[in-house]
Amino acid sequence: MNLNRVVVTGIGALTPIGNNIPEYWNALTNGKSGAAPITHFDSSNFKTQFACELKNLTLQEHLDRKEIRKYDNYTSYALIAVAESIEDAGFSLEKIDKNYAGVIWGSGIGGIKTFSDEIESFIRGNKIPRFSPYFIPKMIADIASGIISIKYGFQGPNFATVSACASASHSIIDAFNYIRLGKANIFICGGSEASVHEAGVGGFNALKALSTQNESPQTASRPFDVNRNGFVLGEGAGALILEEYNHAINRGAKIYAEVVGAGMSADAHHITAPHPEGLGAKNVMQQALLDAKISPNKIDYINVHGTSTPLGDVSEMKAIHSVFQDDIYNLNISSTKSMTGHLLGAAGAIESIACILAMKYGIVPPTINLENLDPELDNKVNYTANKMEPRNITYSLCNTFGFGGHNASIIFKKI
Repeated sequence: MNLNRVVVTGIGALTPIGNNIPEYWNALTNGKSGAAPITHFDSSNFKTQFACELKNLTLQEHLDRKEIRKYDNYTSYALIAVAESIEDAGFSLEKIDKNYAGVIWGSGIGGIKTFSDEIESFIRGNKIPRFSPYFIPKMIADIASGIISIKYGFQGPNFATVSACASASHSIIDAFNYIRLGKANIFICGGSEASVHEAGVGGFNALKALSTQNESPQTASRPFDVNRNGFVLGEGAGALILEEYNHAINRGAKIYAEVVGAGMSADAHHITAPHPEGLGAKNVMQQALLDAKISPNKIDYINVHGTSTPLGDVSEMKAIHSVFQDDIYNLNISSTKSMTGHLLGAAGAIESIACILAMKYGIVPPTINLENLDPELDNKVNYTANKMEPRNITYSLCNTFGFGGHNASIIFKKI
C-alpha cells in the first residue's frame, strides 16, 4: 500500500519560557528555567509552592471577552498556539478544501479549573443547582478540538486524544496516520493544559509526583540528576500543522520537517509508575524505527520524556540502551522539561517542536540543572548537560509517556 508523505508546515507555542516560537526557542537554547513561585492561587499550605506558569500573558490581547468567558484556559491556550501555527503555515483558509482539513487536539486533564470552580459554587450555594450553562462545554476534554474546528471551519476528522502526558503526541500520530491514508490533506494537532490549580497541584502532591524543592524552584526540574525528587508542573500549549507532502509543495509552503515514523504502546504494568525495565518504552521506540524504516544509528537526537522523577528517568534510559545498544554513545539526549516543566497533555507538542527546531537550526537544547548524574545511569551518554550543543541533525525522536502506561514515540526527518 502506498502511503502519503506527511510534513510539518506550521508551528505555534505558548510555554512557561516563551509565548511564541521565537521566544520559546531562544529560552530553550539559553537554558532558561520557567519555574517560579505559584501566582495563580495561594499555595502556602501546599507541599509544592512553585510551578512553570505562563508569564506576561493577557488573554484579552488574543481573544475577545465573549470567548474568554465561554472557554476554560486550556481552550484559550490552545487557540493562541493554533493561531500562531496557522499564520506560520501561510495557507489561505478560503483556498483549502475544508472537508479534507481536520483537527485532533490533546489534553490530559481538560477544564480542571472550570470543574473545581463550579463545584465550589454549588457547595457555597447550599447545593442549589445553579450551574453555568457553560459548565459542561468549558470542562470537557474534547471541547478545544471542537472550538478550533469551528473557528477555522475545518470539517474533516475532528476529535480529542486523552492519554495523560502522551495526549499531544497521540494527536500528532493520529493526524500523521490519517493523512498517510488519504483521509485529509491538512491537520491542526497538538495539545494544551491549564492545570496549575489547587486541584492539580494538590492531586499530584498526593501522588508524591511533584518536586518539593520550594527553596530553589528554578533548579527543581533536574532530569537524570541524583538529587531529583519529582517533576515541576507546567501549563501552556503547542500546535503543529501537518500536511500531505504534495499538497504542501503545490501551494509553495515552507516545510520544517517530515514525519517519518511513529509508535504507540502500553506498559501494562501500573497506573502511574513506568515499567522498571522500560519494556513499553523500548517497544514504542522500536515501533517508530520500524515504521520509519531506519536503523537506530540514523537517529541523532532524542528529546526524552525525562520528567525528573526517580523511577521514570532510569527506566527510560534502560529502554534507550536496549534499543540503541552501542549507538547510544553517538546520540545527543536532552530533556527540555528541565526548562519548561511538565506540560502534561501538551508536552508532546512543545517537545516535538523542540525536535523540529533543533533540526532546523542545528542546535541541541540542553538538559539544565544536571549537576550530579544518578549513578544508576551511564556516564558515557551525552545528556547535553547544562549547555546547548551544535549538531547537524537529520533524524530526531520525541518520547512521551503517560500515567496509565501510555507510550508514544515520533520520528522527524530534516527536509
